[in-house]
Amino acid sequence: MEYRRLGRTGLGVSAVSLGTEHLLGLPRETVIAVIREAIDRGINYFDVVFSHPEYLDDLGAAFRGHRERVFLTGHLGSTVKDGQYCRAESAKTSEAFFLDVLSRLNTAYVDVLHLHNLNTAREWANASKPGARLELACRLRDEGKARFIGISGHYANVVSGAIDTGQVDVVMFPVNLLGHAVPGRMELQDRCVQRDIGLVAMKPYGGGKLLSYKGTFRVAKYHTGGETFKARMPSGVTPVQCLSYVLAQVGVSTALVGLKAPSEVAAALDILDATETARDFSRLVSAFGRAVEGECVYCNHCLPCPVVIDIAQVSRLVDAAQSGITGSLRLAYGALPTSASACTECGVCVQRCPFGVEVIAKVRQAVEVFER
Repeated sequence: MEYRRLGRTGLGVSAVSLGTEHLLGLPRETVIAVIREAIDRGINYFDVVFSHPEYLDDLGAAFRGHRERVFLTGHLGSTVKDGQYCRAESAKTSEAFFLDVLSRLNTAYVDVLHLHNLNTAREWANASKPGARLELACRLRDEGKARFIGISGHYANVVSGAIDTGQVDVVMFPVNLLGHAVPGRMELQDRCVQRDIGLVAMKPYGGGKLLSYKGTFRVAKYHTGGETFKARMPSGVTPVQCLSYVLAQVGVSTALVGLKAPSEVAAALDILDATETARDFSRLVSAFGRAVEGECVYCNHCLPCPVVIDIAQVSRLVDAAQSGITGSLRLAYGALPTSASACTECGVCVQRCPFGVEVIAKVRQAVEVFER
């Protein structure tokens, strides 16, 4: 398993993490089998989104004896009414359900406490006013019932506003191939890097559409982070390609995958041992007609490099540094096995790039930014 730093929380989270949404309503033995398979395979970040009693009891049984090996989340505002999921704005109601989450999971705290599913300016304004959920989250953190505060949402402008308060440590946001060119997404990712915010990429399979749809279909803005459009699905899209794209994006700490069977855990973790050919997602970006000529999508099509420069990572760090260089960016650059200054400008990478990126210019820029 690969582990990545979850922004300023300092938590080392698995590159692939588990969303437990699809475990709701499954038999307890299935829930336990999925969770234990994930833990045994190195997954250590689990998003607990619902408040249904039987769901939480099943998860509590699955995590029993393993709490010290995992990071758990909670969601203020995810409640239950008449047996069905319901979003609540009331801080009092949110706290009551959250305390029940802690009790049923047999834990004194969650590692990340999200303000749940805030998608409009009004929802954010209500959540952040005095006495509302943001203030509640801060109090619960101070009481030791949560370690860090996060926000989950589907629209970049709302999430960016939350980041600007300085009180949010983690962002949970859709990052997938379908939303590659959605306005605001790349800027949000850059902002996360600059503010050292952990970015949890939800919906890496586009809400399942990337793996199950055929022909032309309508992509909802809920699955992309802010834009609705029509797409024609290419054939043969794989979980490895989807996750390879997500994990190549600037600022992403972990790809949160919703799984409901041990076999699906195994399929997602194929990414860890996949060949470069299996990981290659460049044709998918092109197929959706949303790649910009000259824009690096970090697909590694330019490799292998004769002097072993990780060109995609160099490009990613240069792009992330456009708004300013942070200590974490310098550390990431320093950890590269080969510096950009080792480039001989042989031009092989330029010939291989399917998107017309001026790769050598990008590498030169890295030298200017990080080595001088």
